[in-house]
Amino acid sequence: MRRLILGLIAITFVLTGCSQSPTPVAPTVKQFDAQRYLGKWYEILRLPHGFEENLQGVTAEYRLNADGSLEVTNRGYNEVDGEWQTAIGRAEPVANMQAAYRVTFFWPFDGGYYVSWLDSQYQHAIVTSDSHDYFWFLSRSPDVPQDLIDLAIAQANEWGFATDQLIRVKHPAGAN
Repeated sequence: MRRLILGLIAITFVLTGCSQSPTPVAPTVKQFDAQRYLGKWYEILRLPHGFEENLQGVTAEYRLNADGSLEVTNRGYNEVDGEWQTAIGRAEPVANMQAAYRVTFFWPFDGGYYVSWLDSQYQHAIVTSDSHDYFWFLSRSPDVPQDLIDLAIAQANEWGFATDQLIRVKHPAGAN
């Protein structure tokens, strides 16, 4: 009986973790050019979550695959372990949605990746997901003016995110 219950829990976990139905908690940008989004981004703000615990100097790099998906390389320095950590994933575009992807780092589990705000020069972006547990403010540079950070926090607040929990990511000098 115990094995059956554990099996059912595992199946439920796999099925809910593999949901392909997009459910963004914030709108996505209306005009999005994936080619312009490619390249390196610095994480400036984020909500806390286990897979980035103790990480600073976090970057995300996006490369276009031949099939139209994106290769995603996330990298950050774990201050507790004293070493760099890297995770490589794949982002599949969501059909009939702009600036929307399903990202997986550990198959079969995936999650929504939605570009919810983007400046016209593709220098700063806000990324949200399928719940209010995930929020990132990204920049092409590790140095961001305070007024843009304030704008990102205000937008997070407007969309219902817990802005009092946002983490300001530190980047080493010369990280550019």
